[in-house]
Amino acid sequence: MNPAEEFLRHADDCQQMAKFTRDPASRATWQRMAERWRHCAEVFRKESSTARPARQGRNSRNSLAA
Repeated sequence: MNPAEEFLRHADDCQQMAKFTRDPASRATWQRMAERWRHCAEVFRKESSTARPARQGRNSRNSLAA
């Protein structure tokens, strides 16, 4: 499982906890935690998508030079 999927799984767990929590303050806390996990997944996806082409480009140049 990649980190983005793991983060989203944690977000789903937090959302479930928010659903079953009776206390409004606790529900809000669980919902904020779920949103933070979703944000982590989004950041990871963006960073990993921008990092991959640079690495592939370097590898391509090295393989051409060899």
